[in-house]
Amino acid sequence: MTRSARIGITSGIIAGVIVLIVVIAVIIRLSTPSTATPSAADTTASPAAPLFRDDTHILGTAGTSGVTVVEFLDFECEACGGFYPYVDQLRKDYAGDVTFAFRYFPLPGHGNARNAAAAVEAAARQDQLEPMYQRMFTTQAEWGERGTDSQADRFRGYAKDLGLDMSQYDRDVASKSVRDRIQQDVTDGAAFGVQSTPSFFVDGQLVQLSTYDDLEQAITTALERQDG
Repeated sequence: MTRSARIGITSGIIAGVIVLIVVIAVIIRLSTPSTATPSAADTTASPAAPLFRDDTHILGTAGTSGVTVVEFLDFECEACGGFYPYVDQLRKDYAGDVTFAFRYFPLPGHGNARNAAAAVEAAARQDQLEPMYQRMFTTQAEWGERGTDSQADRFRGYAKDLGLDMSQYDRDVASKSVRDRIQQDVTDGAAFGVQSTPSFFVDGQLVQLSTYDDLEQAITTALERQDG
């Protein structure tokens, strides 16, 4: 084989490899879903979708610094369950300074997310919000990811353990008022660009989470702005 023939074959192989790489890159790009990141303008409170409503649930007591943390959560979401003890610790670390609140955002793929939210909302109407909120997360492994197998009876048992008026609880869980209350949070969350849980907003800004520490960093930055 002549030298020119060998060069021609080698060039053809290289060209073929380059074409293959380009084709693979295009396939990967097309098959990877894009996630829109809301801009600052999209994530600040507006009259159409306030981040805080009069009935937004505050955990514990409001802080005095003016810094707020609002979590859109799903009680069946494992990631929310993972963040639960971390958020609990942050509440202790910043007690009296930072206001921590949550809003319901049950995801369609979680068969008992709305049942859990309804149970928590019903408990809130009997001043037992936080005990039921805590119970949902501390028992999540026992009832979560059960598909469409309703856990409403289990949640009713939690309500009974908390000493709630069960007649009122049953009425509230089944009421349009509770359903509408949960849906309002979902609607507001969607308006803010919430697509997954947990989604945290610190002073109206959506926190981009890659580690647990990103949430605390956002809080300390907000506190520094207040001090400045």
